Amino acid sequence: MKEVVVQIPTYESEQNIEIDVRINGKKRTIKYRVEIVEWETEDTETENKVDTIKRVIKEHDRDWRLIQIGVPTEKNIPIMFQKIMRE
Repeated sequence: MKEVVVQIPTYESEQNIEIDVRINGKKRTIKYRVEIVEWETEDTETENKVDTIKRVIKEHDRDWRLIQIGVPTEKNIPIMFQKIMRE
């Protein structure tokens, strides 16, 4: 699949994005969800942060698939999901 990058100016705790595109003349709406995951503890251990990311992905709604894990900060990390399109 080809990719188009769209910059999103700010992250909120949860942000739903809908993009209308035309593919071979057919209009389609692609839905994305960006979730800002707060680290569960003040612990800076990488293993604990990885466990948090794994848990969020594992427990996420199965109608959405993981698209991207963003750049972490000391407090949180953005995770982007895309709505699975049913034909």
